[in-house]
Amino acid sequence: MKRLITIISLITSFSVYAQGDSLFSLKKFIEGEFTDFTVDNLNNIFLFNQSGQLKKLTPNGDSIAIFNDVRRYGKINSIDVSNPLKVLLYFKDFGSVVILDRFLSKRDVLDLRKMGLYQVSAIAQAYDNGYWIFDEQEGKLKHLNDQGLLIDQFTDFRVLFDSMPSPQFIADQNKNLYLYDELKGVFIFDYYGTFKQRLTFTGWKDFTVINNILFGRKERELFRYEPGTLQLQHYTVPVGMALALKIKITPDHLYVLRSNRLEIYSYKR
Repeated sequence: MKRLITIISLITSFSVYAQGDSLFSLKKFIEGEFTDFTVDNLNNIFLFNQSGQLKKLTPNGDSIAIFNDVRRYGKINSIDVSNPLKVLLYFKDFGSVVILDRFLSKRDVLDLRKMGLYQVSAIAQAYDNGYWIFDEQEGKLKHLNDQGLLIDQFTDFRVLFDSMPSPQFIADQNKNLYLYDELKGVFIFDYYGTFKQRLTFTGWKDFTVINNILFGRKERELFRYEPGTLQLQHYTVPVGMALALKIKITPDHLYVLRSNRLEIYSYKR
């Protein structure tokens, strides 16, 4: 909770930083031309370089493991490291899900097409070590077990909504599921398929959920919303950060991906 309060304080202070008051400072940077990155809840860093290699680093920047087979499966669509012991790589074009262990050794490969899933827009790790997938062909959110077998599926979204969302992001947190469609907003469900809320926050980049609080950015604005408060907070970020390829907020740090390096910021506690 203390860390969450700290990161909230950081977010609410971005406008002050923009005026020159350095509330957080550059802790370190990792040089390289990276195409994407993410961070797990132990602050391990996962970096994709231009050759398609995936590298895992410690919070101090030391290399732990490398996975060189990324290109074998095509263009990667998403990576989920919400479980530090299990890395999930989704290759949408070929309907493949590659599961790696914490040392980036391949554990399994799920062929979604062989399972009759031909149009999966998003996939995420579930609370029970299984998977959540959104099947666009049937318009359903489905729950699979660790072997990829169907456990449950929600009501057809074409029945629930006038215009069916096509989520690009799914997060499983604290008994809630958050589905984000950049064109239609956030859709919140519980584990049993009960629709709880829709938030029309569209056009957000770097969407993430931390302890049920939603974060995202759009142009030079950083947004924060806690469901139930009915108050959307937004703050102007410095021009340099607004031009970043990607920004990721965690309870410990702020990560900023630029064309030639990944910057890691710490902040006052």
